[in-house]
Amino acid sequence: MASTLETQVGRYLDHLTVERGLSPNTIAAYRRDLERYARFLAARDVTEPSQIDEALVRSFVASVSASTHGEEARPYRATSVARTLSSVRSFHRSMLRDGVTDRDPAMGVSRPKLPRSLPHPLTVAEVERLLDAVDRATAAGLRDRAILELLYGSGLRVSELTGLDVDDVDFEAGRCRVLGKGGKEREVPLGRYGREAVEAYLVAARPAFVTGRDRGALFLNQRGGRLSRQSCDRMVRAAARAAGIDRHVSLHTLRHSFATHLLEGGADVR
Repeated sequence: MASTLETQVGRYLDHLTVERGLSPNTIAAYRRDLERYARFLAARDVTEPSQIDEALVRSFVASVSASTHGEEARPYRATSVARTLSSVRSFHRSMLRDGVTDRDPAMGVSRPKLPRSLPHPLTVAEVERLLDAVDRATAAGLRDRAILELLYGSGLRVSELTGLDVDDVDFEAGRCRVLGKGGKEREVPLGRYGREAVEAYLVAARPAFVTGRDRGALFLNQRGGRLSRQSCDRMVRAAARAAGIDRHVSLHTLRHSFATHLLEGGADVR
């Protein structure tokens, strides 16, 4: 039989999924953090929310900070520890709000100090090299060029890009409709280069990927399914290597570069 604590964790995850409409990746992160928290408490015979005090929460945060992960036994970064504590805080606030408990033992626990790091956007010349690195003589190359143009030229998040359907793109208006964070829909402008790249992909490349699986999805993989975040990430890294960019380039690097180059071009910060 599940303990009261395990039941509350399950209810909270259901709340995040159904009522708040968070993305699957965000829900998965909350699940990992809270299941780890529940295991930590169960190992200390804590099964009821009322048994948890501030010292216990601090002890959990310390255990995460001192642990390692992966085959190389790498220590967790301060950002990972801070995210885990954030999940625990949110969970306890929810129980307090719902009247499950009459106090919040996580409220006074300070998060670890995070190193201040600034994003390192690509230069305009590096973006041009990255875009030119894909082979547009192939169907995959036309697809990848369209993806890069949208990630950079429209500043899309990768979840927004992979969630696009063909019907979401309005070439006449020069816009596409995306589902952003929290399930919020917004309209995003398509630049001339992005529009041309997507049109070329739709006409000359996408038919080669279409099967009966995800016919509505804009970007498809070799098996005809909707392209995943992981596939996009591998493609961006491969393009960066082919372009001779000898530093870390991630999917989010393109979004940072988009914003930075807009500001440098005189765009309003909002």
